[in-house]
Amino acid sequence: MSASTDDIHVFPVTTLPGESASVRQPLLEAAQFLLKALGHVLLGSILPALLFALWWTAAERHWVAEQILPPPAFVWESLRDVLQTGELLGHVKFSAARVGWSLLIGGAIGLVLGFGMGLSRTFKAYVFPTFDVLAQLPVLGWIPLLIIFVGIEEPLKITAVSIAVVVPVALSTLNGIANIPKALLEVGRVYRFDAVQTITRIVLPAAAPSLFTGLRQGVMQAWLSVIFVELLSSSEGLGFLMAYSRSLSQIDMVIVAMLAIGVVGILIELSLRLIESRLQGWRRSAY
Repeated sequence: MSASTDDIHVFPVTTLPGESASVRQPLLEAAQFLLKALGHVLLGSILPALLFALWWTAAERHWVAEQILPPPAFVWESLRDVLQTGELLGHVKFSAARVGWSLLIGGAIGLVLGFGMGLSRTFKAYVFPTFDVLAQLPVLGWIPLLIIFVGIEEPLKITAVSIAVVVPVALSTLNGIANIPKALLEVGRVYRFDAVQTITRIVLPAAAPSLFTGLRQGVMQAWLSVIFVELLSSSEGLGFLMAYSRSLSQIDMVIVAMLAIGVVGILIELSLRLIESRLQGWRRSAY
């Protein structure tokens, strides 16, 4: 009677001398990564904890009047109330919708300008000098002129925020294309790539980091600009909530709006980092 080599009772499984080490190594690396990440989180939380302690102490000992600096407990109650009623979420939706439309409009214009100036020297010669001058104007400088042409309603907000998006997207796209190694373009010529293949197989993968940098800057500029525009002229949105609460001397609601702006900004940044990590994998496989 013969035994099968798969029978573990007759032929027990043996591990090679280096096998246990090869299993422990990834675990050790994962543990080190988690410890390092935890250390960064702890270090980053020191300053907010100190600021909160200073705020709580100042309110508790009445160093500042409650009308000027409400205590943290009162701000927490206000935050809980506007969350339960849905008022805060409604203002966030209005601001996010304006940012989304502005990204579609301003991002598309910025990409067209960036690709046009990066791929065509003639187009760049005609457009870049004017674009460079207009790019120096902040969003605030466009407001009086935009009020004349589009009024003070929703088109003003979308147009102003779109202008804030165009500049970083266009400049990053232009720089990304300009910094593509000439050797890559020569490879495309050797393989006789047409215009579409050159853009999809060479230009886009090589310029992807700059394109995404421009997108990140455009998103953050849009988020900051929409709050600023809502402070000036709006009847909804987080910027309006801040301005309206300040006019009523409701400093607790001003702080709530500031916290909401910061939290949404952090969520946007984390989402963009996640998308960027996925795009890096696509970029490596595109070549």
